[in-house]
Amino acid sequence: MRHAVDHRKLGRNPAHRKALLRNMMNALVFAERIETTVPKAKELRRLADRVITLGKRSTLHSRRRLFSMLGDKAATDKVFETLAGRFSGRAGGYTRIVRTGFRAGDGAEMAIIEYLPVEEKKAGAKGKKKEKAAGGKTPAKPSAAGKKSVRSPRAGAEKTKEEGPKGARRRAPGAGTKKTPEA
Repeated sequence: MRHAVDHRKLGRNPAHRKALLRNMMNALVFAERIETTVPKAKELRRLADRVITLGKRSTLHSRRRLFSMLGDKAATDKVFETLAGRFSGRAGGYTRIVRTGFRAGDGAEMAIIEYLPVEEKKAGAKGKKKEKAAGGKTPAKPSAAGKKSVRSPRAGAEKTKEEGPKGARRRAPGAGTKKTPEA
């Protein structure tokens, strides 16, 4: 078990790991979306969320701390000017990791890590709830006039023959067991 393990080592010594994550954070701030391996993306997510949290505080101390993390003035300015304002109403979870498949060269699992887009407010959501509460009806779905109804075999009548294990055919349970008296 991995008790009390603080972070992923990513197969690098501490100085190399710090430089890698700093470069990836800068790339994420500028592009707002990068593709990398899943372990690197999961480790970067911790730092990327912290970057936004520092940007939302908007103090001189947080600006200096962020600059010490990123090491790039342009990236620091972008966090305070655009990214922090985007997430002002959000308490956390500023990034998304989407798995994209496996790399052709070594089979490493790849993922895209990105900052979430600006949330859009849905204007019609409240009006619909009030309309339903007041007894208003929602419009009915258009009828399927002229379309052929297809029943699934499970919902339909009992099959007489089924496929068994290894492709052998056998009778369905109860099929053909009753004998009817002949006249």
